[in-house]
Amino acid sequence: MPLSRRELLAQTGHGFGALALAALLQGELSASVTDPTGTGGVLKVLHYPPKAKRVVQLFMAGAASHLDLWDHKPALDKHHGEPSDFGEHVEAFQNGLGPWMKSPFQFAPAGECGKAISDAVEPLRDCVDDMAFIHNLVGKTGVHSQATYLQATGFDRPGFPGMGAWVSYALGSLNENLPTFVVLPDHRGFASNGPKNWASAFLPAHTQGTTVFPQRDNPIEDLLPRADFVTQDSHRDGLNLLASLNRGHKEQRSGDSRLDARIRSYELAAKMQLSAPEALDISGEPQHILKMYGLENAGREYPAEINPAEEAEYFGRKCLIARRLLERGVRFIQIWSGNDNSFPRRNWDSHEDIARDHKPLALGMAVGTAALLKDLKQRGLLDDTIVLWTTEFGRMPSTQGSKGRDHNPYVFTNWLAGGGFKGGISYGPSDQWGYKPLDRDNPTQVYDIHATILRLLGIDHERLTVRHDGVDRRLTDVHGHVIEDILA
Repeated sequence: MPLSRRELLAQTGHGFGALALAALLQGELSASVTDPTGTGGVLKVLHYPPKAKRVVQLFMAGAASHLDLWDHKPALDKHHGEPSDFGEHVEAFQNGLGPWMKSPFQFAPAGECGKAISDAVEPLRDCVDDMAFIHNLVGKTGVHSQATYLQATGFDRPGFPGMGAWVSYALGSLNENLPTFVVLPDHRGFASNGPKNWASAFLPAHTQGTTVFPQRDNPIEDLLPRADFVTQDSHRDGLNLLASLNRGHKEQRSGDSRLDARIRSYELAAKMQLSAPEALDISGEPQHILKMYGLENAGREYPAEINPAEEAEYFGRKCLIARRLLERGVRFIQIWSGNDNSFPRRNWDSHEDIARDHKPLALGMAVGTAALLKDLKQRGLLDDTIVLWTTEFGRMPSTQGSKGRDHNPYVFTNWLAGGGFKGGISYGPSDQWGYKPLDRDNPTQVYDIHATILRLLGIDHERLTVRHDGVDRRLTDVHGHVIEDILA
């Protein structure tokens, strides 16, 4: 009867066992130096010394207003209610060219850097000294689906891998029991494009994002059998039979790599049946941590109207789950706020009333995000974890109706923290109205954000390519420059 590796090592004595142990340790050492990917990444040697290992992307679906959160414009305070004059023809998405409109929220300086941010994101005032704001980001379109694709995948059309899939492809996993790329969608539903935002496209299928809904009874679909007639023994027997069939199929088709990928996904699923429930279980977290994330009264009933406490609970839960997943070696996590075109508004697309819609969403987001930044920092994880806050475009400085703002793809804000970024800085100002970049000849584009993140992960964005349809595709298309001014 053939022996397993474990049995063979046990029967060959301490000398051979010690030799095997030394080989394993040497493999781990080599992985940390020349193979930072851990398992499965194509880059066995990184292009640069990495400053970061992990990424969290916070995506505000529907287009969060830079003017009402991060980019204070005294000119709008001064000229509020006056007819807007942009000095040029403006193509509005709908009818948002009414009078100038000041923010309904109050701005105040925060941190040692004195950065003025809105009271709608007040919890994040404690964190501004760790944040690098980019205020001159420009998009290509004011259409939600295309603009969301652009920020999520680097292209404004379907068929391209998400940023997390690229990072998974390049670096592989930091663990063997959880996915490399995890997506935590809004609990009310997907944003524009849904799962296409985190798809693998032409990259290997295992690089796509795995969706987790932590507020549901079944957070990961199809991970565990739910039928009453399935017992633990019958489930194990089914997996053993599947493994036997897979081995037979593979032996007859040794040149076909698709089965290897399928087997790999099943093996990961089997490991996740043990590891995922533990990672998603926050019941053992201390009360002060739960309170920090807005979860001190989790599960209570909320009013029908959108409200800050409900938003804080749902977004905060995702942020706490993200911290737990990062601790356990998940490489890339995407957290979404807002679903697609819901009425009444449950996203950031505030055409009708900025104060009504943005205030609850922003406060809820800020509670969870501030907790995540502080928690990562106190655990020593922020030093090698990048946190990126983004949205698909901004909103206009003029009014739509009397209280809303129309789409503004001409300028908006991202911010980054952790993993090699300077804190407490603002880069690339917008003009006095927050309509376009102040320096219109030198805006920042999403390609620059992606190139900079890849650099801090140790990757040259121009060298991470995959041949597809006769083109060497990359995350940054044919664009992108590392933003050196925001690097620590």
